[in-house]
Amino acid sequence: MRHFFTLLRNELWKLLINPGTYIAAFLFLLIIGFFFQAILNEFAKNPQDESPSVTFFRLWFVPIFFMVPLLTMKSIAEERNSGTIETLMTTPITATEVILSKFFASYIYYLALWLFTGSFHVLFFTFARDPDLFDPYPIFGGYLYLAVSGTLFLSLGIFASSMTRSQLIAGIVAFSLVFAFIVLGSNLSEMTIILENPPLWVESLVEHADVMKHMLDFSSGVIDTRAFFLFGSCAAAFLFMSILMLEYREGAC
Repeated sequence: MRHFFTLLRNELWKLLINPGTYIAAFLFLLIIGFFFQAILNEFAKNPQDESPSVTFFRLWFVPIFFMVPLLTMKSIAEERNSGTIETLMTTPITATEVILSKFFASYIYYLALWLFTGSFHVLFFTFARDPDLFDPYPIFGGYLYLAVSGTLFLSLGIFASSMTRSQLIAGIVAFSLVFAFIVLGSNLSEMTIILENPPLWVESLVEHADVMKHMLDFSSGVIDTRAFFLFGSCAAAFLFMSILMLEYREGAC
């Protein structure tokens, strides 16, 4: 891992000098800001016990669907299409260093985008001037969940990009994988209805794979350690498969 930090700095520098990075950030904050404004308007018309900040985290999956493909589809596919990946792999740099540097660069950018949304909550509590609305635990839990779950979703995108040389295909595959994990994983309980008496381990697995339920827990201030194991283990598995895919594809070439 001697060259990891050099590669990471290079990936971060490419993000900083790329105009698309700032365009994507602007669009992300614009869309998220629109959602937060709509939540505030609804709260002003029909005040509820639940803080608008908590409701904000319930919509976390909407930007994830387009954030992950945009952040990861170019990672390996673009370099393979331009031929630079072959040159890179002929150096003493390992496939592990390449994959991890691209993953952590996209992850740092992912975290930065979400951290910028913290200003929404600061402005809301500043102007609301209602101490009853301020509850730091759901906000901390919500951002912690976004940080932990982001490891899995970005690893899915890196894996999708490692399979092809087309950015478009990589983006579509990444979107499909994220969609399947969020939507299908959250509806496994309904699929198990066809089983009259599902085993206890099946029910436990279905509950464990429900990413929506984990977000509800975190955004309510309840930190479930099972989520760390779920996202951490799955992210490690997909990054490992990405490394194997890169070694296989470039070795075959």
